[in-house]
Amino acid sequence: MTSPDFHPQVYKRRRQTLKTKLPTGIILFPGNRHTAINYEDNTHPFRQDSTFLYFFGISRENLVGVIDIDNDTDYLLGDEQTIDDIVWKGDAPSLAELGDLAGADKCLPIVDLKKVLHTNRAGQQSIHWINPYHAAQALLLAEWLNLPYIDIAKKQSTMLIKAVIDLRIVKDKAELSLIEEAVNVTTHMHRQVMMHAKPGMREYELLAVAESVALKNNCRTAYPPIVTINGQTLHNHYYGNTLHSGDLVLCDAGAELPSGYCGDITRTFPVDATFTSTQKDIAQIVLSALRISEKALKPHVNFKDIHLLACREITKGLQELGLMKGDLDASVEAGAHALFFQCGLGHLLGLDVHDMENLGEDWVGYDASTQRSNQFGLKSLRLARKLEEGFVLTVEPGIYFIPYLIDLWQAEKKLPDFINYNNVEKFRTFGGIRFEDNYFITNKGCKLIGTYLPRTVEEIEALRAS
Repeated sequence: MTSPDFHPQVYKRRRQTLKTKLPTGIILFPGNRHTAINYEDNTHPFRQDSTFLYFFGISRENLVGVIDIDNDTDYLLGDEQTIDDIVWKGDAPSLAELGDLAGADKCLPIVDLKKVLHTNRAGQQSIHWINPYHAAQALLLAEWLNLPYIDIAKKQSTMLIKAVIDLRIVKDKAELSLIEEAVNVTTHMHRQVMMHAKPGMREYELLAVAESVALKNNCRTAYPPIVTINGQTLHNHYYGNTLHSGDLVLCDAGAELPSGYCGDITRTFPVDATFTSTQKDIAQIVLSALRISEKALKPHVNFKDIHLLACREITKGLQELGLMKGDLDASVEAGAHALFFQCGLGHLLGLDVHDMENLGEDWVGYDASTQRSNQFGLKSLRLARKLEEGFVLTVEPGIYFIPYLIDLWQAEKKLPDFINYNNVEKFRTFGGIRFEDNYFITNKGCKLIGTYLPRTVEEIEALRAS
């Protein structure tokens, strides 16, 4: 267990604010449990639920937080350590001590949870919960609430989800400081990876470099890193390839602090000391899309519009290389660029690397003015809503040459007015390039978070030469 990063009054204040957003009832926040890798006593590293962390701050397994709105009482429920727990895991704070750290009003054993949920409400109060992402947690909820398992997802509280998003989506100065700390570790991870790469290495050796930097800074990786010479595969978690002269390495990795706050950066660099002329051409297009996107970041602008701005810049650059053609605006409207840029421009960042995604991507990343598209590429945009001061997000344009996708579109004769398939064929083994940085939305624009990490062609080549 790690100590909370904030004073108990911070968690108490967050819960008090949450109470004002719901008219009545009891709010139930189950913390996470250990999950087995291949048998019960061999478990994955414990990671507390982010919403539980936000409202209670305790990173220990088998806890439950309950907020009784009508009686203005906050409960922390869990079990005291047994002698077996102490023998195998060592001593740990008591439930009462954990309750003090969380600013809870009452601490009770788990066995009393049903009493809190049902006796206190006397059949009158609503119970609000969020559908868990772990099936085992949903089964526990079903037992505690005396409901069929299938109803846990169906009857989750939309009102609670919206209220939690409203609170978590805006980061205060203390949260921003933790995110910046995580991004600084992330920057160091990437710098070391770029400095160590050389022909003959395996991808997993570079992965080890990134993970060792995280561990040396008392962090873990925020997600399974992507360290690959096959950057055209968007989420590539295979690390067995050998680096050869002429290859590009795409490294997408982030550090997560013990508090849960994290960073998420991507760099693409040559295995050689310099980019080839073709690699440089594609990298410059992606970097241009990154620069034009970050200049557009400011409050009250829909991120979907910034995404389309990046798509337009990518299309313009690919037209100049002869890979695309035709009217620029019509090409973007038709989604022709999605042959090369299949994903969204970015996502929110915070206690989760895709912040609050478990609450529902459409609730978190969209609003009344931005509905999800069904167009290939655009449908994968995780964040589209209007930006506000206090948001933290990533911007990560890329260009990816996926042979199977190229073959499919060409066979279907898809959008021939905008794509020069003969020229695209020459790039089918190119791979992919992505650049990604993290930003905080200010009252007038945006701020790049963390220590600057080289990202231009010249800066990366200088770092590789060192």
